[in-house]
Amino acid sequence: MAASLPEMPDSNGFTRHRNDDLEAARRVQKLIDSPSYVQADQDAEFLQRPEMCGLRLQLDYWKAEALLKAHAVDHTIVVYGSTRIASNSRYYAIARALGEIVGRAPATATLPKLTVVTGGGPGIMEAANRGAFESGHASVGLNITLPHVQYPNPYITPELCLRFHYFAIRKLHLLERAMAAVFFPGGFGTCDELFEVLTLLQTGKIRPLPVVLVGEAFWRKAVNFDFLWQEGLVSAADLALFSFAESAAQTWETVNRWYESAR
Repeated sequence: MAASLPEMPDSNGFTRHRNDDLEAARRVQKLIDSPSYVQADQDAEFLQRPEMCGLRLQLDYWKAEALLKAHAVDHTIVVYGSTRIASNSRYYAIARALGEIVGRAPATATLPKLTVVTGGGPGIMEAANRGAFESGHASVGLNITLPHVQYPNPYITPELCLRFHYFAIRKLHLLERAMAAVFFPGGFGTCDELFEVLTLLQTGKIRPLPVVLVGEAFWRKAVNFDFLWQEGLVSAADLALFSFAESAAQTWETVNRWYESAR
């Protein structure tokens, strides 16, 4: 909708309309309608320009940061895994049970109250959010814009259902408050996240935290960790950065035991 033209006082102090000068009115209207006149923070086309990438990165970060702070999401457990795992899968059931355990678990002397965080999609992510939902506790979904539409799963707390454009900012928020990271079977995306977390721990770029791989048979077949060690490409200490578990209870016990031993 075009902006309405203001009334202007004439030289004698009487109010007149710019319509008294139709040509001037048309010129002013053209200026108001010009893309250059749109306020910068309201100019969607301008904000999408390549040179505005740095600003968009900041917006991606700060919107999520503000919301997480506002809802007191301070300490989290991040659950990763495939979007393709069906709801009748054993791993879906384990992730769902883990979400419920975490949702119901109180803070302890060694571990604060944790909030479940996932990538917000279907499969394992849905299962973990669902378990937290069924426990009556809030959970977070950090969705990402993809070439194919991926809707958020229905079990995320509405106020904590976020969407990112940049994978880098999403990855940052997945780990920024993480007290533990749990990896269920998955494909390229899950493996990418796993090796990124292990690399950050290996290089001391993030504070130490327990990493649990659910399904030892799957992970040992998917990644030959022993071969990497035998080839001298990782150290024995690197292989100690993660543990295996087969159930929700074992996963949660591993996380708690890690913090008890770290005291």
